[in-house]
Amino acid sequence: MVGEVTVLVPRLLQPLVDGREELRLDVGVGASVEELLDAIGSEFPVFERRLRDETGNLRRYVNIYLDGEDVRRLAGLQTNAAAGQELMVVQSVAGG
Repeated sequence: MVGEVTVLVPRLLQPLVDGREELRLDVGVGASVEELLDAIGSEFPVFERRLRDETGNLRRYVNIYLDGEDVRRLAGLQTNAAAGQELMVVQSVAGG
């Protein structure tokens, strides 16, 4: 069975994904968060670089939530996302 995960894109990063508020990715029976970011990066490499550093880890100021749960508190980038779930990207904004 094929299904989709919805990735919610923060307003500041929407210009990097052709102005879209959300991306829908086919995941089949499931895919890791890392696999989803790889798929997004193949189409939108600048967006993906804003989320992950050179080693492939999430940047310090980026949080990703799967159905409201911080993936860092789950299995990190190896957290499995299934069809129908929602991945929300939150980018911290530093102020002074």
